[in-house]
Amino acid sequence: MHRAGGLFQFADFSGGENAIVDFKYSRDPRVTWWFDHHLSAFLTPEDQAEFQRGQEDGTQVMRKFFDPNYTSCTGFIAHVASTKFGFDTSGLKDLMYWADIVDGAKYESAKAAVEMEAPAMKLTMVIESAQDDKLIPKMIPLLTARTLQEVLDQDFVQVLVDPLMEKHQMGIELIRQRSTCEKGVITFDLMDEQMEGYSKFIPYYLHPDATYVVGLSKSKFRTKISVGTNPWTTKPVSELINLSVVCERYGGGGHARVGAVSFPADGEELARKAAAEIEAELKAAYRE
Repeated sequence: MHRAGGLFQFADFSGGENAIVDFKYSRDPRVTWWFDHHLSAFLTPEDQAEFQRGQEDGTQVMRKFFDPNYTSCTGFIAHVASTKFGFDTSGLKDLMYWADIVDGAKYESAKAAVEMEAPAMKLTMVIESAQDDKLIPKMIPLLTARTLQEVLDQDFVQVLVDPLMEKHQMGIELIRQRSTCEKGVITFDLMDEQMEGYSKFIPYYLHPDATYVVGLSKSKFRTKISVGTNPWTTKPVSELINLSVVCERYGGGGHARVGAVSFPADGEELARKAAAEIEAELKAAYRE
């Protein structure tokens, strides 16, 4: 999980096999598998150099994999599994299709993303909000063998859906009250609400003409700046700023169109200062 300072709980690297998936590279020798597709996959030049050495000398070429051209890490892993290890992914097409939509924000509209009618979107909400460590391991076997609707219909999933949808509606109203849009940039501050788990598409649902969003939120363990590009913007790609580069300056990262920066839980002022600087940079690049 993204947190200020150390990214990993190193005590978790135990046993014979340890995998990092869809997250930053670690030089810890106990990590035996790594898959990522983020532009900001390497925190330091030393990390990138070590990964490159393992690829060039062949020692890690079948263990550690990186390709930022993939929309989702799910799709990347599926490609590696099928082409390098002969794994049959034919039964997972629906899962892979929705993974690309969710990870790449490829929803047909902000309305579709926020109103969450598709089973996959409700499941995504449940997974992202999971508090019980046993929930996702319980869902994984079902996701490989049943339709997404059948997984959603499971009693242990359904009991979570209504409370989360209620919280989602509260999030829409709160961001409606707190957000402003100027020079194509939506800004809002939710740090006093301890509400980090909101849909990142809500700002675009409320301000469809915006290009970027800079949002502040807080949880028990971190203060966070979320930075995003409107997936439905009509601006040409040549005019858009690479947000992973912007976030990396503050110790964060992400993709070209979405990124984040984490600060300590008591780092509100640092976060506000950084958010104001990011906001000013995005507004300065704004064109009518």
